[in-house]
This record gives sequence, structure tokens and C-alpha cells, in this order.
Amino acid sequence: MSYGIPAAEPSAQVPVCPRHPDRPSYVRCQRCGRPACPDCQRAAAVGFQCVDCVNEAARSTPAVKTVYGGAVATGKPLVTFGIIALCAVVYVLQWLLPDEWIYQNLAYANVFAYPEFGQFEPWRMLTAAFLHSQGFILHIVLNMYMLWIFGQALEPLLGRVRFLALYLISAIGGSVGYLALTPGYVPGVPPTGVVGASGAIFGLFGAMLLVQRHRGGDTRQLWILIAINGVIGFVVPQIAWQAHLGGLIAGGLCAAVIAYTPRGPRQGLIQAAGLAAVLVLLIAVSWVRVITG
Repeated sequence: MSYGIPAAEPSAQVPVCPRHPDRPSYVRCQRCGRPACPDCQRAAAVGFQCVDCVNEAARSTPAVKTVYGGAVATGKPLVTFGIIALCAVVYVLQWLLPDEWIYQNLAYANVFAYPEFGQFEPWRMLTAAFLHSQGFILHIVLNMYMLWIFGQALEPLLGRVRFLALYLISAIGGSVGYLALTPGYVPGVPPTGVVGASGAIFGLFGAMLLVQRHRGGDTRQLWILIAINGVIGFVVPQIAWQAHLGGLIAGGLCAAVIAYTPRGPRQGLIQAAGLAAVLVLLIAVSWVRVITG
């Protein structure tokens, strides 16, 4: 007769993890007191909490928002860097693709707003803001530098979604300004394509001006910056001051909507409606310009 050693059986007194009943655990959650195995432990201010309590706390804790209603985003301004990266990639593609393919298909010119003179391609009002002059590298360098400076200030303050909406609407506003303040199709004169993020950058100028005034900050340096860049648009040839003015106005309107909407549970909804109204206004101005010739 042989005597074997009986297999060890789990004792009813040994605590086990509720999520993994096959794992004994002698560490208990500081919040609910239940056992938690190493995979279910999360470091807390004192001891550990189980993953269920951590998730429950995250759901019940109100999201931290900026004064203008945007979600607080820590770290790098991802939208700003994303726009810069996109403009850089497009600029490289402008050199790599043959026959100026990107310029011919994405640049904006007033002729494209008139169906009787060409294809109706309104998206060019936005896509042109991501193209830059191939013959003047400072065009993209200066625009991206300004975007980097003002994006780092405005994006954390407004929130990523609001900042992106501000930038895109300002870019469209630049094209609308150019459409509204320059002649349309001239027989025998080929249309001149307009490219560059300058309209959107002026939109950031206008937004920063409104935000600074709303916060009670000093705006003198901003006025000087806007004035200098505005004069350059009139003095230096081949600079579309009309796009600068359109972007400045559109950015200012967007910032006014964001900054002066009262705080409350419907703040985001009201801001979204206000930004949509600014976009509708730009569309209306374009439509009036087209039908009046």
C-alpha cells in the first residue's frame, strides 16, 4: 500500500480577486475593501485601489474644463503641431508631384467660385490654406512660426476642438475675404491662385485680441503686430491683404462667440451654434458675391 500526499485545496478563508477568482490576493482596495490581484491593482494616493473603483471614480468625476468650456488638455498642443505637420507634408508633396498637381487641384482662385467660368469647387476655400508658395520658402516658415506661437497660447485656453474650429473657419474667412474684395473673372486674364495659411493666421490674431480683451489683458502689442502685418500686405506685391482681412474678421467673430458665451451646462451647445452661424454668414457673403458678379 502506498501513501500519497493529498493535493492542496484552496481554503475558504483565502481571499481571492473578484475579477480573477483563481488568484489569491492579500492586498485589498483602499476604497471598497475587496481583494485585488496585481493585474487589478491601481496605485492611489494611499495604497492601492481596484480597477473597478478607479473606473467608477473616473465616470463620476466631472471633466475639468477651461474657462471657455473646452476640455483641459495637458502636454503639447497636438492640434497646432498637427496642422504644422500637415502643411509641411503638403509642401513637400508640392515639390514631389509632377506638373504642380496639388496647386492645380487645391489652390483657390475666384474663378472657381463661378460655375459659369469653371468647376464649382468650394472646398478650395479651405484646402488653399494648407498650400504655400514654392518660390518663397519664407512664406511657409513665417506662417508656421506664427501658428506655433499663437497655437501654444490659444489651444490650451480654448480647448482643442474649439481651437481647430477657429482655425478652419478663419481659413475659410480668408478665402471669402479675397472673393468679396477682388474682381471676379476678367476676360483674357487667367485667374491667379491664392495659397497660404495667412488668412487663418490672421484669424488667430483676431482671436487672441478678443480673448485678451475679455481677460482684461494688455492688447497694445497685438494691435502693433496686426498693424505691421496689415501694412506689409499693402506694400509687398503678391500678398493678398483681402485674405488677411477676411481671416481677421472671421477669427474675431469666432473668438467673440467662444469668449462671451455665458458659462453653464449649455455653454458648449451655444458655442457650437454660434460658430455654425459664423460659417453660415461666410457662405452667405460668398453667395451674394457670386450672384452679384
